[in-house]
Amino acid sequence: MSRPRPVLALLLATVLAAVGLTAAAPPAGAAVEARALGARYDATGSTITFRVHSTAATRIAVYLYATPAGAAEKVSHVLTRDASGVYAVTVDVATLRTTHGITGTVWYGYRAWGPNWPYSSAWTKGSAAGFVADVDAAGNRFNPNKLLVDPYARELSHDPLRPGATDDSVYASGPAYRTVDSGPYAPKGAVLAAAPTGATGVKPTRPLKDDVIYEVHVRGLTRDDPSVPAAWQGTYRGAATKAGYLASLGVTAVEFLPVQETQNDTNDVDPTGTAGDNYWGYMTLNWFAPDRRYAADRSPGGPTREFQAMVRAFHDAGIKVLLDVVYNHTGEGGARTAGGATVYDLWSWRGLDNPTYYSLTADRQAPYDNTGVGGNYNTYHPVAQDLIVDSLAYWKDTLGVDGFRHDLATVLGNTCQHGCYRYSRTDPGTALNRIVREMPPRPATGGAGVDWIGEPWAIGDGTYQVGNLPAGWSEWNGQYRDTVRSDQNRMGYDPVTPGRLATRIAGSADLYGDDGRRPGNSVNFLVAHDGFTLRDLYACNAKNNTQPWPYGPSDGGSDDNRSWDQGGVPADQRRAARTGQALLLLSAGTPMLTGGDEVLRGVRCNNNPYNLDSPANWLNWSPDGNQTTFRTFTSRLAAFRAAHPALRPATFYSAGDGNGNGMAQLSWFTPAGAAPDAAYWDDPNNHALGWRIDGTEFGDPAPAVYVGYNGWSGDVSFTLPAPGPGRQWYRVTDTSTWAEGPDQVARPGAEVAVGGQGTTYLLRGRGLLLLVAR
Repeated sequence: MSRPRPVLALLLATVLAAVGLTAAAPPAGAAVEARALGARYDATGSTITFRVHSTAATRIAVYLYATPAGAAEKVSHVLTRDASGVYAVTVDVATLRTTHGITGTVWYGYRAWGPNWPYSSAWTKGSAAGFVADVDAAGNRFNPNKLLVDPYARELSHDPLRPGATDDSVYASGPAYRTVDSGPYAPKGAVLAAAPTGATGVKPTRPLKDDVIYEVHVRGLTRDDPSVPAAWQGTYRGAATKAGYLASLGVTAVEFLPVQETQNDTNDVDPTGTAGDNYWGYMTLNWFAPDRRYAADRSPGGPTREFQAMVRAFHDAGIKVLLDVVYNHTGEGGARTAGGATVYDLWSWRGLDNPTYYSLTADRQAPYDNTGVGGNYNTYHPVAQDLIVDSLAYWKDTLGVDGFRHDLATVLGNTCQHGCYRYSRTDPGTALNRIVREMPPRPATGGAGVDWIGEPWAIGDGTYQVGNLPAGWSEWNGQYRDTVRSDQNRMGYDPVTPGRLATRIAGSADLYGDDGRRPGNSVNFLVAHDGFTLRDLYACNAKNNTQPWPYGPSDGGSDDNRSWDQGGVPADQRRAARTGQALLLLSAGTPMLTGGDEVLRGVRCNNNPYNLDSPANWLNWSPDGNQTTFRTFTSRLAAFRAAHPALRPATFYSAGDGNGNGMAQLSWFTPAGAAPDAAYWDDPNNHALGWRIDGTEFGDPAPAVYVGYNGWSGDVSFTLPAPGPGRQWYRVTDTSTWAEGPDQVARPGAEVAVGGQGTTYLLRGRGLLLLVAR
């Protein structure tokens, strides 16, 4: 590699200072570097190479800007196509500076021509020269009047819609809009030097089974936190300040709702309304760029640096960083109505290569949509898959992320590109299988690897696949959620047998034991972002999404909530929440909490607050006494789980006695202390169950752990099983109302003795008892 000439060295220093990054090389062997798409400085910073893929384009030009909005380009360059469909051009940085006046960050976008709109020398921005059709028989939707975001851009300048620019017709196709030039308004990619690697600290290597996941919105985490400086509230930098708090809570993995650049700038247009708002972030604009809105430093390169620093803060606290990612659809959306006509927006993928990036109907004229979110991403196409894999590798290797939760993950198992949907668990060509093949999952016993978590459902036929994702994937266990909710809240309406409940508590071997997966692959949860909070699950009989700001209005939301307000008695609502939280933290698998559950955050029964960027949806950092008591309850139970490996089995529990001490690994009991027979297991009128785990087979500090659960409305006497020779049982917690208080979960060493084998314990209605043997 030659050294840069002195003038170019000076220019390189100037450019890199402007973008705020260094020219450090990305990690060798990363998938994202293998294809080298996007905009890259060379090793000396003297040139920039732009590379973009399109199967059907006949001409692509890159337009370069000195400012990201409101001005024309400074220069454009036509790219040259190679045999693989990659278009490329290399431009000289000194020329950009001295001839074209681009002295700071280089902003860019693409214009593309193709069979439905061939290039004409008569074309100028805003003209129809060369136009044939908005869409052709192959599904191409090229339109050179629309400036397109590079799918591989590392940061974006802004969202398509934002304060001062809310006219979305500039991006639309169709007779009324096809000649509107979107260039002055469209988002631009920022040409950045390579982000440094090694900036995110040492990654934790814990197995997923040993984690407690905390799902939270990066903005909502600190937006209303007075202990965080105002300029940092709602940002990556603000989130970094909460690493110590989450560690003290017992959280070992923070899972952020989408932070890849999404359409959320419009949230600020009317801060007291919800129309068009997108708070959760499930409409992605780019799969590489950290969302600029969540950065305190919004200068070019700032979001990337700040995100890396946040990851470092969590890693330094021993906490993994997981990201909720959306690769099943994009923010470009589907058909919409504008001016009385059906139009399609062209922001990025659709204008570059519509049939490659999107699943289309059989006639190729519209998106194929069996998920209700505007059309499926074409996850079975190799080029579309490249983009998924490359972006995941970038977040993993460069930005330091430890794992990913995939929204509507079964779309990534689709084996049909156009006109249909066919899920396959075994087809090696699916995105699901390619992801774990190229980026191996973390072993069940821990070590290097990626924590892969899928949401194993969507809403269309064939999309519900709980227990049927490929090996290597963990799953949101919707059956765990539904079983516990029904048992607690729908007695007499939705029968739950003791056998069904026990299967979920023991790690769901029926779902994950047939393909070599383990209990840790079951991500257990009671609530998540898209539904009631933990408080509302036990305080609401039905959703209430039409209330005014700041608690609504929100449309949609499930009607199958399996919730109950416990008769409207606040103490009973808190008891139900304690019992549910205890079941979650004492079950085999990987528990997931939702941000604010530890202080019983509520949204007044709104179960779909996706559009509420409001104080009602941000975490509450001024909890009342009952809420702080619940936080103590949660943190102490999480600490108990961490201290007792018997609750975190690497393999499914055995009914055998592995060490000959006369105690099975896992034993189940009726309240009378007998082993349940088939009649008991299968009778949904039985609402009480006990279980004992032999701690000696897991290296547990407790020789045995016992849990008694009373799902019945009345009191039940539990006859306790043997704690082991010469030992007796000590109470760690009873979730009943009589015990409510800051010490409801005893500190280690402060547990109260309750007796040995044959002792009866009166457990109040809908309560849970936790004992350890000593």
